[in-house]
Amino acid sequence: MTTRTLIQAVNDGLRSAMRADDSVLVFGEDVGPKGGVFLATEGLTEEFGEQRCFDTPLSEDGIIGTAVGMAMNGLRPVAEIQFQDFIFPAFDQIVSEAAKLRYRSGGQYSAPMVIRTPYGGGIRGGLYHSQSGEAYFCHTPGLKVVIPSTPADAKGLLLAAIADPDPVLFLEPKALYRTVKGDVPDDDQPVSLSSLRVVRQGSDVTVFCYGAMVPVASGAAEAAAEKGISVNVIDLRTLLPLDEEGVLAEARKTGRVVTVHEAPRFCGYGAEISALIAENAIEYMEAPVRRVAGFDTPFPNTLEHHYIPDQRRVLDAIEEVYNF
Repeated sequence: MTTRTLIQAVNDGLRSAMRADDSVLVFGEDVGPKGGVFLATEGLTEEFGEQRCFDTPLSEDGIIGTAVGMAMNGLRPVAEIQFQDFIFPAFDQIVSEAAKLRYRSGGQYSAPMVIRTPYGGGIRGGLYHSQSGEAYFCHTPGLKVVIPSTPADAKGLLLAAIADPDPVLFLEPKALYRTVKGDVPDDDQPVSLSSLRVVRQGSDVTVFCYGAMVPVASGAAEAAAEKGISVNVIDLRTLLPLDEEGVLAEARKTGRVVTVHEAPRFCGYGAEISALIAENAIEYMEAPVRRVAGFDTPFPNTLEHHYIPDQRRVLDAIEEVYNF
């Protein structure tokens, strides 16, 4: 085990995958000699050469379109979009081409590719560098959507994503890049996609969260414990496909549920969790599901700390469902 930050674990995962398989290529804007805007690819060009880790023109649709072609022809590309906010010019390539390739070809072709991109707030980047667009892509059959929240998961989930036979959107919470540290296995231990992580065991309220909201929810759970409320904190990790049975089991355990994400509330991912529980476990519920989320506005700059859910807002929701 080695203690790493989340961004170091991403780099470690990429390096391990590239050492193990010559078909793994890494490319995107500034990912080559510079190592990327957050240094996630630092040193990869030096070790593997410009044929396997290289810069691309500033063209997101070109980056993803190139990755689709590579994936169809035996390679395993890992394409980086510098900020998730810039992914929308490539939206058609992702949802209409990569995600549908296996289905439209009757299984003759697949797109074993990973799209890495930092998402969410935490760096005061304003409305064009802080968005959380996971819900757009979770509406797309044929695509997998993965979000790590710890260094160990960043490496393990990334290894699993690169090995997966279908396209994976790997969203990295940039607020956690250098603010969390943890032990990371030195060997290659993939973390199964579509599996929950129990962050904290509890018996009164279950909080479902992911990405940068995991430490926020954990802090709220600790504050709730001081008030005598036992909180079950669950990191979803893979949003698509979701471990639905795992979600339902954790919801039934407490009968009270809070969902937390920093994307806008309306049609956010918390709504899917709420609907899943309403359809399959309503008889176990002791209170309505409470959603804590960003506001239904563009992401602000100076008011970022008000927009992103914090420990106080999550604690308020926990107390509300507990006392219902």
